[in-house]
Amino acid sequence: MRYRLVGRDGREHASDRPGTLGGHRRSRIYGRLDCAGARTAIARGGAYARHRVFFADEATAIAAGYRPCARCMPAAYAEWMAARGAEARSRCMAR
Repeated sequence: MRYRLVGRDGREHASDRPGTLGGHRRSRIYGRLDCAGARTAIARGGAYARHRVFFADEATAIAAGYRPCARCMPAAYAEWMAARGAEARSRCMAR
C-alpha cells in the first residue's frame, strides 16, 4: 500500500509506510493520530478532512513549518510557545 506523507520541504510524497502524526495543511498544526480535536473536526465533516496531511515523524512536521497541537501534545506545545516567546523577546531587544 502507498501512503502520502508531507516531507521536510512541505511537499507530499509517496511512502511505503504510514505516517505517525497527522496535521492540517491550512492551520499548520500537527498532532497525534488519535487527537480528540482532529477526530471531532473530521466527524463534523466539511473541509477539515480535505486538508488533512500526515508526517513520518515530529522532526519532519516541524521542518515543514507545522506547530504542535495544544490539545494532544501539550508538553510539545508549551515548549513551542516558550521558544516563540524567547524569539519575540530577542527581536524586541535587538531594536
